[in-house]
Amino acid sequence: MARPHVTLDQWAALVAVVQAGTHARAAEQLHRSQSSVTYAVQQIESLLGVKAFELQGRKAVLTAAGQQLYRRARFLVEEALAIETASARLSLGWEAELRLAVEVVYPHQRLFDCLARFSEEAPHTRIEVVEAVLGHRTSLLEQRAIDLAIYGTTPSGYEGERLMQVCFRLVAHPDHPLHQLGRPITARDLRQHRHLVVRESSPERSSEPSMQVPQRWTVGHLSTSIEAVRRGYGFAWLPEEHIQEELRSGQLKPVPMRRGGERFADLYLVFADRDNAGPGARRLAQLLAENAHGQA
Repeated sequence: MARPHVTLDQWAALVAVVQAGTHARAAEQLHRSQSSVTYAVQQIESLLGVKAFELQGRKAVLTAAGQQLYRRARFLVEEALAIETASARLSLGWEAELRLAVEVVYPHQRLFDCLARFSEEAPHTRIEVVEAVLGHRTSLLEQRAIDLAIYGTTPSGYEGERLMQVCFRLVAHPDHPLHQLGRPITARDLRQHRHLVVRESSPERSSEPSMQVPQRWTVGHLSTSIEAVRRGYGFAWLPEEHIQEELRSGQLKPVPMRRGGERFADLYLVFADRDNAGPGARRLAQLLAENAHGQA
């Protein structure tokens, strides 16, 4: 494999001269002699056969070729610094990758906010999110395929803490026949119409549909269910935080049930192995908990 002729130290000198404005100031910032900085830049010009700077008075100004070199050199130096930062975190035990399983009913904005904050602190830790529907997958925990999970229950043998409560509302399109009855709706009324349900993704699923109706569409993702209800194809129990915009805009409307127009479900934060969890997993768990408890 070919090796570069210009060293990283020489590129750093060129970047410093551009950003400082003069060789003297660059030397001060790099804690080097001015002659060594000047020599480093001259070596670049000699090795590559280009003129990077031209003097205008006492100030070194980039040539057209120098501008291209500077842009690439700055990226190179920044990447080198990023590698050192990542290595420092890894040396402290920060994971190179974290895997998080999340029930789809967990509010997306909360998840994004926590991941964004975590990435500010650990930008070089990759994050993989596995979305699950209605029910945990103990196999993912047993196989250590995930580090953390947000599930509707805490599986037997694992440690979890209650994270938050999710409110589900029974909703339908404003023009749906249920909204035309002009009275409180009963379970008998619901049985005359199509129920939209999200299929559990867990192979361990064992639960029966919460509502026995002759007409049912079962879909594979929450967003599909929301879209179907929004288009008037049926009614569904949907997590309130996922449909706030549709409720505000009038695309969806709560069904006026005589009783039980709301349902609630708890979500739990579960460690695959709390005792051996790395600092990244612990920090992400802390951010998720703070967000759920209104501290973030």
